[in-house]
Amino acid sequence: MSKVSRFLYHQWLKVKELDWVFSYEFKRIFHDPGVLVIFILATVAYPILYNCIYWKDTIENVPVAVVDLSNSPESRDFLHKWGACPDVKLEYFCTSMQEAERLMRDQKVHGIIYFPSDYAVAINSGLEQAHISLYCDMSSFLYMKAVYLSCNQVMLESMRNIQIDRYEAMGYDNEFAWSLVQDAPYTETALFCPTGGYASFLIPAVLMLILHQTLLFGICMLGGTAREENNELYILPGRRRSVSVFRIILGRSAAYFVLYMALGALNLILVPRLFGLPHVGDPMDVLRFMVPYLLAVIYFSMCVSVFTRNRETGLVMLISSTLIFLFIAGVSWPQQMLPKAWLYLSYAFPYTWGVHGYLHINSMGATLAGTSREYYALWILAAVYFVTACVLLWVLGRRELRRQQKADTTSPTPSPTGNIEPVGPSYD
Repeated sequence: MSKVSRFLYHQWLKVKELDWVFSYEFKRIFHDPGVLVIFILATVAYPILYNCIYWKDTIENVPVAVVDLSNSPESRDFLHKWGACPDVKLEYFCTSMQEAERLMRDQKVHGIIYFPSDYAVAINSGLEQAHISLYCDMSSFLYMKAVYLSCNQVMLESMRNIQIDRYEAMGYDNEFAWSLVQDAPYTETALFCPTGGYASFLIPAVLMLILHQTLLFGICMLGGTAREENNELYILPGRRRSVSVFRIILGRSAAYFVLYMALGALNLILVPRLFGLPHVGDPMDVLRFMVPYLLAVIYFSMCVSVFTRNRETGLVMLISSTLIFLFIAGVSWPQQMLPKAWLYLSYAFPYTWGVHGYLHINSMGATLAGTSREYYALWILAAVYFVTACVLLWVLGRRELRRQQKADTTSPTPSPTGNIEPVGPSYD
């Protein structure tokens, strides 16, 4: 056999081993009910469940109590405009603050508006400042937002009308009075989140977190299962022989990647369109961005799985890390406000870069070139975690090989090609 033929034959054997690992990993996934639930059922069901929970997107008809000691046309006009807002509902009209406070304590209302007895007098005098007191339920930020913002909008409009009436009383015509009140006209536009809703803000970030955490949990479960069954991850599945750690890592990661490209397309492209979430980006840019993100998450999870001793360890890691990833990624709290140590730590996790890149493309309409910082950072993380996973797997194999040699229990076994090779990992 010539050198060229021998070289091609060895390369074919390597490809065959890679295919063996790829096929066997798929079998492990689809023959393990727990992993199947995490990889497929949870990845598909969670986005649908969360969107059904936050279906309305915004809070409407928040009950509030009214304490109107003024009982004047001015206060009734204010309440008429406020009651027309979809965010609040004027549920109770109380005669005293004590009665309104009791309703607040009983959680029957989530806001109180108080008009003092001199409210109309102060407005009509033209010399005094009129006062309105607003009390919001701070136990829920969404209740506070609905009550406070709607009341603030009505208050600004009422102030503008009062100023116009005063200018007209001074002899100015209506058009000139309007120009004095509003010297710089403006139009309010909610960028990237037209509804201003909670689901439109949170769910896109959660979709990326679901892919990250289900991959981490499932890969750790598979690693823990292999440890419990005394199957070494650095040996060709079902064979007591050496295999390159590169081919093992590539074969296993290819199985996860193929599966999650389909699941990721479902979550990141189809789900936002089904439930009316922001989706102004190019779907092809989203798919291209998914490639380094999934690879980085897969290799990161494989690094973690090396230290997994049993299946339950993955569940502990899932519970303990989910909120940490969500907070330090800068989704629920601005990254600029994080302590420097936590900020730099967040850069080591694929989710931090993935969620910002996805939001830039999907919700803000950026191109892949416009989010190149996150895109290249994910490729760097994928390369770093790939090398780390190979090194960890190689070290694990060498340690196990030394233990077996010390116990004198190693015995050579034929490979699928008929060659005899010792147990242990290699980089070839």
